[in-house]
Amino acid sequence: MNKAELETHRDLNIPGLNRRRVDVWMPEAYHADPNQSFPVLYMQDGQTVFDSWRKGIPGWEIHLAISRLAAEEKIFPPVVVAISSTLNRPGEYLPAKALKHSDGIDLVEESNLVGKITASNIVSDLYLAWMVHTLKPAIDQRYRTLRDPQNTALMGSSLGGLISLYALCEYPDTFGKAACLSTHWPAVGDGMLAYLDEHLPSPGQHKLYFDYGSEGLDREYEPWQTSVDALLRQKGYREGKDFASWHFTGEDHTTTAWKNRVHIPLTFLFGTVDQ
Repeated sequence: MNKAELETHRDLNIPGLNRRRVDVWMPEAYHADPNQSFPVLYMQDGQTVFDSWRKGIPGWEIHLAISRLAAEEKIFPPVVVAISSTLNRPGEYLPAKALKHSDGIDLVEESNLVGKITASNIVSDLYLAWMVHTLKPAIDQRYRTLRDPQNTALMGSSLGGLISLYALCEYPDTFGKAACLSTHWPAVGDGMLAYLDEHLPSPGQHKLYFDYGSEGLDREYEPWQTSVDALLRQKGYREGKDFASWHFTGEDHTTTAWKNRVHIPLTFLFGTVDQ
């Protein structure tokens, strides 16, 4: 990756939350035209977004996917803000208001941390407030961005998918689009459905992308995703226009799987042809 394309902001001090790193990637066109502003994609689990983040575990390489799609004139390339997760990832990503409707927490994907989850650890509302009131204004001030909701998107996988959806529902005047890959619905169960029934923004101004595979943790997701899709249709969301929902047979709950299909949500969120 060209160093001019990436800026790293390390060890950010955030009151009430763990310190973290934020990486900001700018597409090639950003430096080619100093008068042009760009949409922004806020991504969860930022340490996985670009290159390999752990020995033997590949990253999403989203910069390569965006560059390829932009070269093919299939998308308007966004600036990517990759927000690293911390040891309290479940506490920051579990939707607090949805948990009020839930019977419990199923954190199979975070089995090593289950014993550490308490009510005081659920700080997702604080995390979103920091994103909206501190991080986004700083990004908009430092970089040439399109600041309206229609040009401000979120993306995440698993619990990162949950918090991306929650962010759009809590701040619909800030975020206009969200892509939720392999969303870990069992973490909040019916609580998320009850929350969405009350808090989904009106259709027509927002876009939602969902997907899941058929292997590993993903094989648990079909009934939940089917219920969410039905709720979206009931609320007036048009499939293919306001929301998309994909099932990938044979795919599992890994960064490799998300890397291999990330071009699909990118095209849905930032496509040059309106769906």
